[in-house]
Parts: sequence; structure tokens; C-alpha cells
Amino acid sequence: MKKLILLTLVLVTFLCCEKTDDSFTEQPPAKNLNNQNFRLDLAYYHAPVHYQDVDRTGSHGLEGKADYITRYDFDGDLNAKNNWDNISDSSKKGNAVGYYSVVETVTHYFITYAFFHPRDWTDIWFLYHFDEHENDLEGVLTIVKKDDTPYGKALGAVTVFHSDFYSYKAPDSELTSGNEGIDGTLTLQNDNGLNRFKTSAEAKGHGIKAHAKQKPGGSDYIVYYPSKTTSEYPSDIYDRNVKYKLVDIFENEGMWDQRFNTSLFSNGKSFQKSYGNGSANAPWNWDDKDDGDNQGLLKGGIAYYPAHLVDEYFNGLGSFNKTYTYNPYLDIK
Repeated sequence: MKKLILLTLVLVTFLCCEKTDDSFTEQPPAKNLNNQNFRLDLAYYHAPVHYQDVDRTGSHGLEGKADYITRYDFDGDLNAKNNWDNISDSSKKGNAVGYYSVVETVTHYFITYAFFHPRDWTDIWFLYHFDEHENDLEGVLTIVKKDDTPYGKALGAVTVFHSDFYSYKAPDSELTSGNEGIDGTLTLQNDNGLNRFKTSAEAKGHGIKAHAKQKPGGSDYIVYYPSKTTSEYPSDIYDRNVKYKLVDIFENEGMWDQRFNTSLFSNGKSFQKSYGNGSANAPWNWDDKDDGDNQGLLKGGIAYYPAHLVDEYFNGLGSFNKTYTYNPYLDIK
């Protein structure tokens, strides 16, 4: 009888202490970005709640499916030239993911999030092909100041809206406009105790802005929440709770490793395509068309040199050191 009671107590203790896949341990991994677990925890802690507008008009939207976020290899291969057609296949759903990478300086973390769609499309029939292209990747750069907490404090973000960048501050941030004007203040959403930035992507073209500046139109939109392990597919175009799995851009055989795979990328920078006018750029080729090359803000710098971009975009950064201590884009590890 005593053995049974003891066994029961052990089982209850185990069940009570068991954590979900998206929880944090009381003692997080060492603050070392060579530690993959810490990178994932850091990216998860600051990942946005992502609102995706959905449009059902026109045949190219696939009743909303063309606006769902997914993997670039959702169809099981690394051929980017068949994604436009394969996303129309009902057997190839394409569960949600969000790609991420982390860069570190002495004082800050810079976390890139990227969301992929197999189609950048339009519902205007006479613009088919001319205003569309196969594959689409837009994203967000989140600025995190190191402090005495495990994962630091998010100060603001820069979002990618096609060939324009938009900059935003956190509600309690002291950031002010630098050489580029701040476009607004981010709003927050509680997710199991974490106050996350809210981002929003338009339908069709999928450019991203802060939710405060670009809310989905109508009732047909999807709300994606980050997860470290779970990748879900929306139940319908009104699903308000879909998990996107965080996938490291620098995982083994991941996006960065595949940049010279000519079935997937062209010139190591843009996704291949077999349809449309325009292209989907990898984060290391994202560019704002008019933020000023005279400031040293070169194409792809949002990935390669995020500290320089942030220093140009914002004032009020406080103690800010641009020396990289971890930057896999530059092979600093």
C-alpha cells in the first residue's frame, strides 16, 4: 500500500511539473547563440502574433488558400518553380511556419522573422502574370536590448512591405526617429503571459506592417501564434488561433544552406520562379528602395548588418554597440 501511495505521489509530481513545448524553463539555456536551444527560446519569446488578411475573389486566390503562410518546400521538394501550381493541389495543404534568424552585438539582439507564400497574386484578370509572381517572402526585424533578464526587452521593429521598410517603436520604448521617420507604435497582444508585437500582412501581395497601421479588412483573416514545435493548418479563412512553427534559417540544410541550390534560388538571393513578373527575395536581399545608399544601407543589410540599419533608422537607442559577437550571415560565431 505504501509503495502504491509513493508511486502515485511521484506520478502526480511529474504531471504537475511537466511543461508544454512552448514553455520556458526556470533556468533558461546559457545566453550563447551557439546554443540552438537558446536561439529558439529567444526567437519564440519575441515572435509576433501575425494577422494574415485573406481574399477569396478571383481564381488565383484559391478561395483564400493562396494567402496562408507555409514552408517554401510545402510540396515536399526544393523546386521553387512548381510552387504556383502545387499550392492549388488540395492534397498539398502546407502547414504554417515562420522562418527566423538571430544576430547579436555587444548590446542587442536582432531577430529576423520571415513568412512565405507560394503565390503573390491579384484578382484583376487583365493584370494576371504582370502583377503576380511565384513565391513570396516578407518579414520583420525585431530589435531587442539586452538587460538582466534572460531574453532582453524588445524596443521596436522594422517590417518589410515589398520594396519599402516601415519602422515602429514599442509602446514603452524611448526610440525616436533617426534618418528615417518612425511610422507608428506597435500594439501588443497577450499570448499565455507574453505580450507580443502584433504584425499584419495584406492579402495577395503579403506586405507586412504593424497591426496598428494595417488591420485586415472584413472578417476573413487568420491569426497566427508562434510555437517551437507545432505547425498547423487553418480550419477555414476565419481561424483566429493557428500555430506557426519557428524554423531556423540556419538549420542544417535550411534556407541559408540551400541558397546556392539553383532549383530553389537564383543567384543565391531570390527564389526561382516559372510564373509572373517580379521575384521573392531572401532576407539577405531585402531592400528599401529609397532609404539612401549614401547612409551605407545596402541591399540585404537588414540581414547582414542589422545594427547599422537600426542605428540609421532610430535615435534614442541608449547604449548601442555595433560590434557583432554572433552573426551567421557574416560567419561570426
